[in-house]
Amino acid sequence: MPAKSRFTRLDAFTKTVEDARIRTTSGGIVTITSLLVLFYLLWGEWADYRRIEVHPDLVVDKGRGEKMEIHLDISFPRIPCELLTLDVMDVSGEQQTGVMHGVSKIRLAPVSEGGRMLDVKALDLHSSNETAVHLDPNYCGQCYGAPAPASAQKAGCCNTCDEVREAYSGVSWAFGRGENVEQCEREGYGQRLDAQRKEGCRIQGAIRVNKVVGNFHIAPGKSFSNGNMHIHDLDNYNNPPTPNMHSFSHHVHQLRFGPQLPADLSDRLNKQGMLWTNHINPLDNTEQMTDDPLHNFMYFIKVVPTSYIPLHHRDASASVFGHHAHLPLPHELIGLGAYGHVDGAVETHQYSVTSHKRSLVGGDDSSEGHKERMHARGGVPGVFFSYDISPMKVINRERRGKTFTEFLTGICAVIGGTLTVAAAVDRGLYEGTMRVKKLHQR
Repeated sequence: MPAKSRFTRLDAFTKTVEDARIRTTSGGIVTITSLLVLFYLLWGEWADYRRIEVHPDLVVDKGRGEKMEIHLDISFPRIPCELLTLDVMDVSGEQQTGVMHGVSKIRLAPVSEGGRMLDVKALDLHSSNETAVHLDPNYCGQCYGAPAPASAQKAGCCNTCDEVREAYSGVSWAFGRGENVEQCEREGYGQRLDAQRKEGCRIQGAIRVNKVVGNFHIAPGKSFSNGNMHIHDLDNYNNPPTPNMHSFSHHVHQLRFGPQLPADLSDRLNKQGMLWTNHINPLDNTEQMTDDPLHNFMYFIKVVPTSYIPLHHRDASASVFGHHAHLPLPHELIGLGAYGHVDGAVETHQYSVTSHKRSLVGGDDSSEGHKERMHARGGVPGVFFSYDISPMKVINRERRGKTFTEFLTGICAVIGGTLTVAAAVDRGLYEGTMRVKKLHQR
């Protein structure tokens, strides 16, 4: 048996014969204890292997030509919806004035009546079924010296009060309450505006903008451009029936850039003690109050592109760098709220914010204990949000707590370490017991 002899000399695990083995009570206790510890540690290794962790990485944002959605929900308790205008502009020269697509204006009851939401049917000051009724089907209303707007129902005519206002806006004329304007007097524009003076307004919805430096603001009066200047018609705001009737006190219920993290995914991460790198919107539930109608609130926002890539995402590299070439549809065909969701991955944004407020009449902040702080005179009352895009991007990627190889290594370490320690403890107990017996025998 030469082969057997050759391998026998290499045996590192020598054995003892059965007659030389001694079984003790302490050895049995140590064995049971070591098995319990072993199973506990093995379960810990399995749980550690199955645990999903979120690892944030910071990279340069290489996306080009991307869009970004801004979701807002803001209440103005002391200014009616008719006087509010939402405008968006950016450094690329794109402007969106009087934004309505994707945004809802909800009329609120006066503060004295609880500020509840009014009937949805009452959201529009000019209902289509009222303005479309004319005695003469060939009626063509005049635009009072202004060219008819391109959006007019009848080319070259201003048949409604809104169309006259649009025509005035096109030539940068102030409109007022529509006195001596046939269309507005027929529709009762001035009377309805006065009836809504004590109401508030809540603006909800989403707007899609270029992912470049820009701003959006909510200010009174219809807006228009005059050369390089952006102007608001403040006549109705500055001349209410009662002085100091309006102000830009506001409550930001929610403001976020990009889609929200899915609720099921957020709940799963929160249960594991990971709040997705503290992804929160710092302006949520922010309230600013003032009785001054000529007051300006400004928020300077630093937006940081952020990606969330789930475990086993099939196209992680494209999401990392923000390229949307793999999207099945161009962004124009993607509905508001759906942009940024790519095969389970989420392309969104975090932001930090600094706020500032001032009175448009100028002066200092002595009322707040800062006499040394002086404010410039002039400007437009309203709430302004200026945002800047960070060139860096945060990528939150799901990963296993351990690889399979690390899991197997941990299993071997647990088994070997537990048995080694148990053998040492058992040997110590046995040697101690034998020494005590020898001492008693003497």
